[in-house]
Amino acid sequence: MATPKPTTCKEAIKKFETAKGVKAAEEVKVLLYAQVPPIEKMDAALQTLTACEHLSLSTNNIEKIQPLTGLENLKILSLGKNLIKKLDNLDGVAETLEELWISYNLVEKLKGVQQLTKLRVLYASNNRIEDFDELNKLTELSKLEELLLVGNPIFTEAEEPNAEGSDYRLMVLKRVPQLMKLDGIPVTSEEREKAATFEPAPEE
Repeated sequence: MATPKPTTCKEAIKKFETAKGVKAAEEVKVLLYAQVPPIEKMDAALQTLTACEHLSLSTNNIEKIQPLTGLENLKILSLGKNLIKKLDNLDGVAETLEELWISYNLVEKLKGVQQLTKLRVLYASNNRIEDFDELNKLTELSKLEELLLVGNPIFTEAEEPNAEGSDYRLMVLKRVPQLMKLDGIPVTSEEREKAATFEPAPEE
């Protein structure tokens, strides 16, 4: 039995329009998640979504973020549960994007995220981030309030990562002191103060 061809973004947009009885180009929220068969490639059809503020492409088989030129109003980009390894081609939405949902992918490096100057929320749980220094790319994002890293090696290999004042939380906050919430848990002023001067104990 032949493998069905992947759904194209153009086809997914048409399905969305038919199901909702709308014109996608005029919609503020466009939901293209969990297509059957899954979307494998972000293509130029997405550039027609000029009014879109919230675009969901989660639960597909997308391997690469393609340029998002034309999405001048995009504030929330949902790409969870795909096969993405790198945060490429985000420059087209660098001026507007406030939330990037990228959990359950294959991301090891955060290169590319530092240009998202308006970013408030980064959901990056269940990826492959294993080096705390990757978080240095978030240091300059002054508006970043909420970060989710549960399920990454830096979280799973830490001792009691969710405990207030844990080494893991202090290591993150040392690099990203502007956070208000880490892994769903509010950041305390004590943690922020401790993190500023925190040095982890050397490994034996």
